[in-house]
Amino acid sequence: MRIFFDSEFTGIRQDTTLISIGLVTEDDHMFYAEFTDYDRNQVFPWLEENVLKYLWLSDPNKNVPEFTRNMNLETCLGDKETVGKALRNWISQWDKAELWADIIPFDWVLLCGLLGGVFNLPKNMEFICYDICTFLKILGFESNINREEFVGYDDPENKHNALYDALVVKAMYEKLMVVSGQNK
Repeated sequence: MRIFFDSEFTGIRQDTTLISIGLVTEDDHMFYAEFTDYDRNQVFPWLEENVLKYLWLSDPNKNVPEFTRNMNLETCLGDKETVGKALRNWISQWDKAELWADIIPFDWVLLCGLLGGVFNLPKNMEFICYDICTFLKILGFESNINREEFVGYDDPENKHNALYDALVVKAMYEKLMVVSGQNK
């Protein structure tokens, strides 16, 4: 099963902490989690305005976003250990898990850490991750292309929500497969 994912975290720094993570499978099963133990001392204004403002599990006044309706969605609100256990269980439902992200350095390292490290990943999960950025480059596109425009998504209110961004990664993969002539 191909699983597309994205995460939001407290900055591009070695000691960053996860704020949220979203995953979506090629057949639209979704997992979304928000972390209660991210380092609030690392939060800066851009995160406040573009990420924290749009968290919806941790804010009882927010509704589930429209883009998740009619989807098979599992959610988790908790600390790293709680989310890690829930995510491990969710990933384990498939025989094989092939993970894809947009630009993988931080997302992949943080995901592996959440699951206990690269040597403790679920048995069905590959120890490497694939990325859209390299796929773009191989096909002759600029790596900094606007992903939402490329796939025809226009939902600025949800940009930088990890689950929404995972859906963009999935749409990018699907479009690039068509462009490359591979279709699947």
